[in-house]
Amino acid sequence: QVLRKSLQRGLLLSTGTFLFYEAHKLISGFVEVHASFKVEEVLEQADYLYGSGETEKLYRLLVQHKNSDDAELLWRLARASRDLAQLSSTSAEEKRQLAYEALEYAKKALEKNESNFAAHKWYGICLSDVGDFEGIKTKIGNAIVIKEHFQRAIELNPKDATTIHLIGIWCYSFAEMPWYQRKIAATLFATPPTSTFQEVQHENLFSCLYTADPNFYSKNLLFLGKTYLKLNNKKMALLWLSKAKEYPAHTEEDKQV
Repeated sequence: QVLRKSLQRGLLLSTGTFLFYEAHKLISGFVEVHASFKVEEVLEQADYLYGSGETEKLYRLLVQHKNSDDAELLWRLARASRDLAQLSSTSAEEKRQLAYEALEYAKKALEKNESNFAAHKWYGICLSDVGDFEGIKTKIGNAIVIKEHFQRAIELNPKDATTIHLIGIWCYSFAEMPWYQRKIAATLFATPPTSTFQEVQHENLFSCLYTADPNFYSKNLLFLGKTYLKLNNKKMALLWLSKAKEYPAHTEEDKQV
């Protein structure tokens, strides 16, 4: 039946043109399927390398596809760029360059798919990182935008523990903010963002994560301990800081914690 329909269309064309038309269709279809398969293959390989802690190999794999239109690939590239910047072997200039690269990749991922929760999460993280190179005024000025992207990520995926942890870090940072930074915030916002350690504890942002996934993240344990220390609850602070200390160090960040 397919052949009959094709031949009927072919009657309208010369034999040579018809054959070229059908061959072009077949080749185009193959290229589309192959391209789709290739993206899935790259993502699978990328997730394996990420799980294995192969930061440099992961970056080299993904940066080859930096012009991709696939949001899943782009946010992974943003994450890989940031992870590479965090390595102690990366020079100060490379850290800066990678931070801005990561932000561009995350921004592009958002442009390609605004409904991708990971794109929102990594855009917020990378925007915060860039603030480290542009000064405290820029960092505070971006704070509301960063929180909005974290909140949007949670709306899209309420079970993502990392994003909930990041909201907790955001609250902790503003609760710990020194007086001179509060003055800067007051000049940037009609109602400057604020938080307290009681709020962090009340919202239970860190401890609820621990209940949901006890092996989630070493830094989560550290900030649980720090929050209780700020609230003068030394018994609970010691509990969580001990857990952070005993956490198996798989990554460079785990060792720093």
